Amino acid sequence: MALSRLLPRLQSRPEPVPEPVEEAPAPPADEPPRLQAVREATPAPDADRAVMANVIVLANQKGGVAKTTTTLNLGVAMRELGHRVLVIDLDPQGNLTMSQGMNPDAIDRSMFDVLVHRIPISDVIKTVEVDVAVASIDLAGAELALSALIGRERALEKALVEVRDRYDYILVDTPPSLGLLTINAFVAADAVIVPVQCEYLSLRGLVQLENTLAMVRENLNPKVHVQGIVPTMYDGRTLHAREAIEILEEHFGDLVYDTRIRKTVRYAEAPVKGSSVLKYDPSGPAAQAYRDLAKEVLDGAETRDDA
Repeated sequence: MALSRLLPRLQSRPEPVPEPVEEAPAPPADEPPRLQAVREATPAPDADRAVMANVIVLANQKGGVAKTTTTLNLGVAMRELGHRVLVIDLDPQGNLTMSQGMNPDAIDRSMFDVLVHRIPISDVIKTVEVDVAVASIDLAGAELALSALIGRERALEKALVEVRDRYDYILVDTPPSLGLLTINAFVAADAVIVPVQCEYLSLRGLVQLENTLAMVRENLNPKVHVQGIVPTMYDGRTLHAREAIEILEEHFGDLVYDTRIRKTVRYAEAPVKGSSVLKYDPSGPAAQAYRDLAKEVLDGAETRDDA
């Protein structure tokens, strides 16, 4: 199968280059664990990265793979577990913003103003189930506006300096493309999670995404890496979906999360009510799937932090 020849790139990528140990003194033996330090400390914006929020980007240039659904519900599940979470809507469609009951067309200032006009990101954060940095249709013009600016790839990275010490995790929902908005997210990120619909065309997009990440690692952000792959819209009754999972696990091994986000109408119903599925149907299997995913993501992030 052509896909089998294309997929191994991601598995064989080198690990991100670690920070040189000589740049910072070794922590004292009684220093608390890193995640505890995130919650208790309030460092200056340029303090050591160890006490800053872990920035995770949800990305796949193919649309309709549950990026927004995963960003919101993963963030709410993390908050249920006691973490401070910010989710950023970087998609001009504003679906994440709408999923929390806000109208993108009625928003005065949004992530467009943060990236282009350099207003503080705290000015566009709304607290709902989690803190949300909102989007509006103006974001559709952000790539054109940013293209004329110096340091355009680092606009989001610079904006996050203000708030990275206030959160444990920052999740970024990206548009279905590998344009300048998604590049901004990769440059600001510690890790990338890829929601992948269980079908052939969605799997093929992994190769294109890894090519873009390789460019970002080489030129802009050497630490960014794929932390995990989330199989979404899974229907175990179909042979095609089961084969897609087999291909993912064959080529990407432990990068594929054990949690399967199964097809259910609950994910479509919840945004109509302006809520996550965890609030809309808290005891249902759809909500439990994202609780399970949150535990996997947190385990992976803490394991890498401890390495």
